[in-house]
Amino acid sequence: MPKNDMSSIKNEEQYEALRDKGMSKEKAARIANTSDSGKKGGQAPPYEEWTVEELQDQAQKVGIEGRSKMKKEELIEALRNS
Repeated sequence: MPKNDMSSIKNEEQYEALRDKGMSKEKAARIANTSDSGKKGGQAPPYEEWTVEELQDQAQKVGIEGRSKMKKEELIEALRNS
């Protein structure tokens, strides 16, 4: 990512760490720009406990295409791989 584009990254340290782990620029930026970036996770229940509607809402937030036709298991896999 060009240096002048780094100003749009909220947590540059986390972004660079994610890139070093092999994440794409888009995925690393999306994670580093979340409002709770850098905070420990584990607050949400596992996707298996979510409703299909909740999974579809989350899939929409991260831009997963075709989510409305996916089964619960497909939504979970798509979210985990996005």
